[in-house]
Amino acid sequence: MPFVTAKDGTRLHYEDWGEGRPVVLLCSATMNARMWEFQAPYLAGRGLRCVLPDRRGFGRSERPWNGYDYDTLADDLAALLEQLELTEATLVGYAIGGGEAVRYLARHGSARVARLALVCATTPFLLRGPDNPEGLDESVLEQVLGAMSTDRAGCAAQIAGPFFGGPGATVDSLELSPELVNWLIQLALDGSPRASMEITRTLFTEDLRADVRGVDVPTLIVHGDNDLSAPLELCARRTADLIPHSSLEVYEGAAHGLFATHRERLNARLLQFAGGR
Repeated sequence: MPFVTAKDGTRLHYEDWGEGRPVVLLCSATMNARMWEFQAPYLAGRGLRCVLPDRRGFGRSERPWNGYDYDTLADDLAALLEQLELTEATLVGYAIGGGEAVRYLARHGSARVARLALVCATTPFLLRGPDNPEGLDESVLEQVLGAMSTDRAGCAAQIAGPFFGGPGATVDSLELSPELVNWLIQLALDGSPRASMEITRTLFTEDLRADVRGVDVPTLIVHGDNDLSAPLELCARRTADLIPHSSLEVYEGAAHGLFATHRERLNARLLQFAGGR
């Protein structure tokens, strides 16, 4: 299996499909590269080279105890781009993957990156504070971490409905098949418990406002207006306001898991943005 080696020696697994302009697909917080089930084959079959890394602690990458902060994750991404000698890449950051991407640009610059797509990204800052009064209260983070530490499987199953369907949705009410939803839940449980807890903490607590302001490549922002995990007004609209070369596209009725529920629309837009055929 293909691996690159991070600065601290951690071996990071990746898939590399297709030929053409490179597209690096950065997954949601507790999932791994297999979440791109619908996007990667579509893009790779239409003239693009899709590189799909498993974040440290998840999928087939090694699972160290530490390294789940944005600086380390950005350096992991730098190792991938440098060791594969990728240039003119499109970074597609989903949820926390958007945070990885903007921190990479802040730490390593845009010499290897041509454009950025932020899909349901949790940028720029989730947590409430004196200068972020509309943010989420810290009690939300503590509630999530408590549920994960008590019953991670039960927690994943409980949030699956709202994740894909928005407020009040249940697994039974989704248009997705129960088999698909169950498989995606298993992906979310595949990471190490430590990685899952720490990546969630990073998601809530690290402030990316300065990083987002510094993005200097054309940026597409895709977000659902029914997203509970990354509320539209708190995340996408603020991110769009901070990035001068950005375009925000709101998917009406879409929740956080639009990579599955709105796959055809998202696929076509990413193909167009990345310059495939």
